Amino acid sequence: MTARAFDYQSLPDGLLAARIAARDPQAVRVVTERCNQRLFRAAWSILRDHAEAEDVVQSAYLRAFAAIGSFEGRSSLATWLTRIVINEALGRARASRRRRTRLEAEGVADLADYRDNLMRGSISESPDAALARDQMRGLLERAIEQLPQIFRTVFVLREIEALSIEETAAALDISPATVKTRHFRARRKLQEALAPELQSALSGSFPFAGADCAALTSRVLVAWYSA
Repeated sequence: MTARAFDYQSLPDGLLAARIAARDPQAVRVVTERCNQRLFRAAWSILRDHAEAEDVVQSAYLRAFAAIGSFEGRSSLATWLTRIVINEALGRARASRRRRTRLEAEGVADLADYRDNLMRGSISESPDAALARDQMRGLLERAIEQLPQIFRTVFVLREIEALSIEETAAALDISPATVKTRHFRARRKLQEALAPELQSALSGSFPFAGADCAALTSRVLVAWYSA
């Protein structure tokens, strides 16, 4: 069967993984476009930095595709990739904490902190009613950002990505009972932010689509086929 004969969108995960192992660019494109937003949101929930989250997703894709032969289909390909991204992001967060501790011990200012403080200080309210929804979404994103990481990641996967309890447990390598507990505690902490008038803003939070998604897919393809 030639590559042109495949209906890639309908291929089961096992065959998509096999096509990636055969270095089929169309299979890579289908998988990345399908998973980019979920993986970005999962990485962001740990790192809380857009550029860092993108970099983690790209690195995780390359690591996953290099080991695609180990995909056994016990979970979906998206869940398998999510778990790899989460592990990559957690490793990056630990390295960042070690760096921050070292800089603080040496009395050196962290430029990332300076940048974040500057950005927060530059935000001003707009009287334009057309911006109201974006402002509401921004408030919600900042409220989620303040959650402890273990609650934040579960919340993002369950509420924003709409993963099931079982999918979230598989992605995080924790028990379904732990997912339920962390999700409940996250929702309780966000009770005011999750008032009915904010619910409609939730699904659109942390968007990663359109040009961002296409650019990441292109970078992954270039890196994968130049390796």
